[in-house]
Amino acid sequence: MKTTIFLFHPDLKNSTVNQALAQAAKEAGFEVRDLYSLYPDEKIDVKAEQVALEGTDRIVLQFPMYWYSCPPLLKKWEDLVLEHGWAYGSTGTALHGKELLIAVSPGAPADNYHHDGQNYPVTDLLRPFQATSNLIGTKYLKPFITAGATYLTGSDLDKQAQKYVACLQEEDIPVLGAYE
Repeated sequence: MKTTIFLFHPDLKNSTVNQALAQAAKEAGFEVRDLYSLYPDEKIDVKAEQVALEGTDRIVLQFPMYWYSCPPLLKKWEDLVLEHGWAYGSTGTALHGKELLIAVSPGAPADNYHHDGQNYPVTDLLRPFQATSNLIGTKYLKPFITAGATYLTGSDLDKQAQKYVACLQEEDIPVLGAYE
């Protein structure tokens, strides 16, 4: 199974978590596409992105969570690359059967993300990605969540990077149910 990581971080050189996760993935042999580096002017090459998507079995969208959402280039990428007639619609079957994994890093600690807390569970905050996955015919896998990204350093960050690689190497990541 070919896995490609589409990394969306607007300031990767100053990132602790996303930089460590991406580096660990690269060292393990995974392709990492740094979209902010590829498109510093935000002029996305739609065809090149579609070719990259067609050439992989597992699509990983890796990004930091900003204001309960994704960085703006990811939203623009979705709007342009996941075209009607290509990714969805009666003739849009290019991604059908592929897997979609979200690798997200919210800043607050994990215990802040639950129904009785300050925030909703991270899986709830990611529901628009799950809806997109349903629309484009991909299998929406249980997300890889690195909560507390603001506070992770040293050995904890190393352990999380190792968990990320293990997740990426996993053949059968469970699909996330509609109400999980």
